[in-house]
Amino acid sequence: MSADTPLAIAQSFLKAMEPLDYDTALKLVAPDCTYINPPPIGAVTGPAGIRAVLEPFFAPTLENEFRILRAAVSGDVVCLERLDRHKLADKWVELPVTGIFEIHDGLITYWRDYFDAATILNQWPRG
Repeated sequence: MSADTPLAIAQSFLKAMEPLDYDTALKLVAPDCTYINPPPIGAVTGPAGIRAVLEPFFAPTLENEFRILRAAVSGDVVCLERLDRHKLADKWVELPVTGIFEIHDGLITYWRDYFDAATILNQWPRG
């Protein structure tokens, strides 16, 4: 598989996010990328918007793992069924997620994650 295929780019993005390497991960994101999460999180735009959502959310994590269970690709669209695992100080939290990525010219231009927000918020530290 070529390193610049849509699937490889989506996988590289998630791999960089496991150790929370925002700088590396966000180099794979277009300046006008739309990132959408279920309510109450909602939508943001661009690398700065994505970082503003993810950085505070992942602050309590000691380790992350994004297990790709299934992948489907159609042209520039990548669908990834994942099990997102987050190690907190006292436990692992797991969240089933389906993510849709659109990749154009080697950059993620659209990212939408589907998950049950209550599943993660009920397990997450209150801050």
